[in-house]
Amino acid sequence: MGILQWLGLRKPPPHPATTTPGSTAPTEAEIRAALDDTLTLAGQSNLPAFVLSRVRRIAAIIEKTLPRLANLGLGSYDGYSVVATATDYLPEALNGYLRLPREWADSRPLSGGKTALLLLIDQLDLLVATMDNIFDAVIRADAQALVTHGQFLRQKFGHSVPQGRGPDADPLSLDLP
Repeated sequence: MGILQWLGLRKPPPHPATTTPGSTAPTEAEIRAALDDTLTLAGQSNLPAFVLSRVRRIAAIIEKTLPRLANLGLGSYDGYSVVATATDYLPEALNGYLRLPREWADSRPLSGGKTALLLLIDQLDLLVATMDNIFDAVIRADAQALVTHGQFLRQKFGHSVPQGRGPDADPLSLDLP
């Protein structure tokens, strides 16, 4: 708690919903609520457009991934990364930047000659790339399941395709006995 919070002059940043060992994972609704809170904060904070667009991109990728989160498994590294990004990593990156005075954050070098704004952009770009990679992996897993099912069907039924019912047959014609 900072001195301004202690004096009641500044409200503490919203604390993200994270899981601790032994606790249950957040529900999809809780993850979406955390994303909504972060998007609201970002929208109300007068952030530069290039920062806001990155925050929105991360949220959009997470939104696309959430319906497939069960396929990842919450116990998996990727599943945990999606949940943690929505509930902790993204809000904390944003809050860390927003706690600083704008002019100072955007003009004073902090680390490696980069300002807080450039450090935030680096963090957001890393989150975008990571969420993109996880989403691609989930989609590839779904696509591989389709390929595997097709192989199963060819093994099961491929040898017994009736005459005239091959891949080039007219799907609308029926040869009834």
